[in-house]
Amino acid sequence: MNRILISGTSSNCGKTTITMALLAAFQKRGLEIASFKSGPDYIDPMFHRKVFNVETHNLDPYFSTEQMLCDQFIRNCGRDLSIIEGAMGFYDGIGVEGRASAWEVAKSIKAPAVLIIDAKGMSNSAAAIIKGFKEFKEESMVEGVIFNSISPMLYPLLRDIVENAGVKAYGFLPREEKYSIGSRNLGLITADEIEDIKEKINGLCELAEKYIDLDGLYELAKSAPVLEASEDYKELIESSAKIDSDKKTRIAVSRDNAFCFMYKENIEILEDLGCEVVYFSPLEDEELPKDISGLYLCGGYPELYTEELSKNRKLCNEIKDIIERGIPTIAECGGFMYLHDSIEEIPMVGFIKGNCIKTDKLQRFGYIEIKALQDNLLCNEGDSIRVHEFHYYDSENCGEAFMAKKASNGVEYLCCHGSDSLYAGFPHIYLPANPDFAKSFVGNARKWKG
Repeated sequence: MNRILISGTSSNCGKTTITMALLAAFQKRGLEIASFKSGPDYIDPMFHRKVFNVETHNLDPYFSTEQMLCDQFIRNCGRDLSIIEGAMGFYDGIGVEGRASAWEVAKSIKAPAVLIIDAKGMSNSAAAIIKGFKEFKEESMVEGVIFNSISPMLYPLLRDIVENAGVKAYGFLPREEKYSIGSRNLGLITADEIEDIKEKINGLCELAEKYIDLDGLYELAKSAPVLEASEDYKELIESSAKIDSDKKTRIAVSRDNAFCFMYKENIEILEDLGCEVVYFSPLEDEELPKDISGLYLCGGYPELYTEELSKNRKLCNEIKDIIERGIPTIAECGGFMYLHDSIEEIPMVGFIKGNCIKTDKLQRFGYIEIKALQDNLLCNEGDSIRVHEFHYYDSENCGEAFMAKKASNGVEYLCCHGSDSLYAGFPHIYLPANPDFAKSFVGNARKWKG
């Protein structure tokens, strides 16, 4: 359970770059590593899986209790080392209280935190900033600092300044524009781009080996205390292991370049409940997998592949038909758009009436809680679950089966389609946030006879 959390004093201070450098350097040393991301981010975990081929998961205090975070970490931690990348600034989260921050993750799983600070143009001010972060909370978890964008000549001075203030320095990364990785690359990754990125990662690895105290960080990670799993978690895993493979309920899940946003934890809870998850590609497969009893269309980038998706009429027609016949179906964000008559007037599945169009700004962004206004596939009227939204596209037919309430300001709005066999809407569902939703989906799938 060796672990460290890498966070920063703010967004854009170099957290992702340094996390990449550390993953590459420790992997090169032969360590078996797992990576985690705090918050609802799909992009960084997807990037880690594709480029580093490591297990990666989300740890999100908005969706999960402290014990749930511990259970999720225990289940998925690396044999030798786990590196958790914090979102935004270390204490930044929802509202004045900063709920669901990277600090909350560090505190919940007892992970020593190392802060990244862009120290270009600083000397003593760096110590003031780091000391402030360490003392802001009684249990701050702050145990070290790595400087970004400084010269080798400046590092000894900054190291002495912050260590005199009581915080250990674990090295630095110099500014190297040729190794920078833009946000575009962290999302839409083609094969050619991956080769380019791997070259950059190799460069970051060399810099980490030269300028960062990897041995010291590993010792810090080993100082993290042992975590205990909950009894509920142990029972769930034990019951799942007792289900015979020939009795597992088959759930078809979309997965390709157009549909790539999926919480790994959603897959795991379906598997824990006795499902066999089978993946298919709406871009390439002309048929759904055989003998399925449930359908999960996840988010992604369908708007970038509208022509390819539209041309695959055989699959579009099969999906429309099987949903109309009542197969239990979850369709979120990109999957929801795919079910419409069209995206930008290009024909799609045609189950949900209306067109999806691109807008000039984010339509919805952030944490919300959705409450059912009617009985549906996932829950009964009045039940709720915490979810996340992020989309520039809008629909002519968003649905009115749920009432959404923003966590940040309490604003409410109608959303989502629901029936006894369907949940479809823009919000991304995190099923472990309310396991009863997952149980209902699986229970209905088991009963569906096709």
